[in-house]
Amino acid sequence: QVQLVESGGGLVQPGGSLRLSCAASGNIFSLLTINWYRQAPGNQRELVAGITSGGSTNYADFVKGRFTISRDNAKNTVYLQMNSLKPEDTAVYLCNAFFFGQVWGQGTQVTVSS
Repeated sequence: QVQLVESGGGLVQPGGSLRLSCAASGNIFSLLTINWYRQAPGNQRELVAGITSGGSTNYADFVKGRFTISRDNAKNTVYLQMNSLKPEDTAVYLCNAFFFGQVWGQGTQVTVSS
């Protein structure tokens, strides 16, 4: 079984940075593709970035050049470095993996506001 726990959210001013963490339980973390999604009030959940077991990454167009996803398999953790944050990045950010079904964390709130 895989469980995901996000952390690192908070309140930041426009132009600022945050680093989110997604910590996973289980012995098969290194084999999983891990994705970050976000959901703002009234909006659908949208894919932000993903990283495969081999380290290949993909990004939504709206975060390219600003966000970086990485993983540390020794720590069973995936990171999302978010730079040049904008008010429209405000959302709950959720970690996701597929392991005999979709697995979601509880989410971490990111608020970008002056």
